[in-house]
Order: sequence, then C-alpha cells, then structure tokens
Amino acid sequence: MSLRINDVAPDFTAESTRGTINFHEWIGDGWAILCSHPKDFTPVCTTELGYMAGLQGEFEKRNCKILGISVDGVSDHDRWSRDIEASQGHAVNYPLIGDPQLKIVKRYDMLPADAGDTSEGRTPADNATARSVFVIGPDKRIKATITYPMSTGRNFDEILRLLDSCQLTATKKVATPVNWKQGEDVIILPAVSNEEAKATYPDGWQQPLPYMRVVPQPKSRGGFRRRAAARRESSAVAFARWAIQGCIERADAGGSVPAAPREGRDALTRGASGPDRLPPAGGPSKP
Repeated sequence: MSLRINDVAPDFTAESTRGTINFHEWIGDGWAILCSHPKDFTPVCTTELGYMAGLQGEFEKRNCKILGISVDGVSDHDRWSRDIEASQGHAVNYPLIGDPQLKIVKRYDMLPADAGDTSEGRTPADNATARSVFVIGPDKRIKATITYPMSTGRNFDEILRLLDSCQLTATKKVATPVNWKQGEDVIILPAVSNEEAKATYPDGWQQPLPYMRVVPQPKSRGGFRRRAAARRESSAVAFARWAIQGCIERADAGGSVPAAPREGRDALTRGASGPDRLPPAGGPSKP
C-alpha cells in the first residue's frame, strides 16, 4: 500500500528498546517523528541516531516524540545503542523499534510485499529503501515524508525546520516560503480572501506579486507558553540570587534580609512540586 501526505499513518504494536509500543496510543495528542533505518551497525545511521538523540530536547519543546525503526531485533538495537552513545556522545533515550519480520517497513511502503518475512540474511543494500522520515500529526495523519539514499546522512536541523512549518501551518492559514525559519515572514494562503486577511492582519501585508501576500509570522499558543515559561524561569533565577545574597549578608553582618521579590517566589511555588515546593508567602500551611 502506497502512503501519501494526509493518509493515516499505519498503526502497529511492536517491541522496542523502551518496551512495547502501541504506536497511535504512544503518540497521544502530540506529534511524532518516525525515522527508519535499513540495518543496525551501519555507519551513516549511527551518526543520524546520535544526532537525533542530541536534539531530543528540541523535539520535546515542540510536543513531538521521536522514535527510530531498524530492520533488526531489539537485542541488536540495545547493542547498537551503546555504540551510538560511545561514538556520538548522546545516549539514545527514545525508542528503537524492532522489525525482524519486516512487517512495519512493509506497511509503511518502504519495502515491497515480496521482500520476505525475516531480516536474517538481509544486507543493508537489500533494505536500502528503508531510509524514510515520517512527520505525523496529532490526528495520526502523515504531514510530511523525506526519503534519503543510504550514502547521504539526513539533515535533522532541516527536519526540525520542517516540523516547525507543519505545526505552524496546521493552525494558521499561512504557508512558509523557501528556507523559512521560525520567526520569519510567512505567506497568506491564496484561499484566504483579502477581507478575511484584513481581519486577521489589520496592519496589512507586503504584496510583491498579485498572488503573494507576505506577513510576519503569527504567534502560536505554543510559543506563548514557551515565552511564559521563560519568564517564570527568569523570575525564579532572580529569586534564587536574592536568597543566596540574603543568606550571605545575614551571616556576615547579622542584618535583616529584605523582602523576597514576590514574582520570583510565585514563579518557584508555581513551578515546583513535592518536597522541593516552596511554602506560600504566608509560610507553610498547618495540618
């Protein structure tokens, strides 16, 4: 079965280096990147999986889970993961799916149906077409695909850029131009009328061509949450500096310590939980 953009990504249940994965359930209500590999212990794929491991935090910021799949068993993946960490400097803390019976790569149209039913005896060249990246949305539909030859390492910075574009254009009626990066100008979709565009962009737009309307990137709710978290973190750091300085002054001079900056204290009380959570400004609550 051939797969195209906007098709539902085939669901599957498989063993991985992180336990059993029920794919659609594992994705949840976020995004996912599925990155396939033709064989374990291959040099180009080793560099790719290590680099993707280093970017895991960037994917998490975008509410996107990552996982790899290779046409070998999980026991081989475990050994390969140690090689990846040793040579690339990043531990593989995301799942690597085992597909020794070739079921998943066939469902994703990366190998033909007559490719057999075992990875035993197959060389990387036999599985050369299992070199695709799938960007999958919260609706479990394929938003983008990229396929690379075995001799060319994938550009994961480009995959991040692609994810940013897919997430932006999934919620805003815009398209991203050539070489677009997060925060740069975007293009209003041709299907949006000028009347609708004026309501969304009251400051207007640049129009170098009759069919091209360029505007600043609209803000997303996810971006707002990230900025709010950054502000809370900044306030928390300021409070921590105040606390340390106050303790030093009190120890050295026996003087009183000024009142805590409320914003910083609030940031810490909101951001912490459990034993590390600060008591409210009035002191700890009584049982």
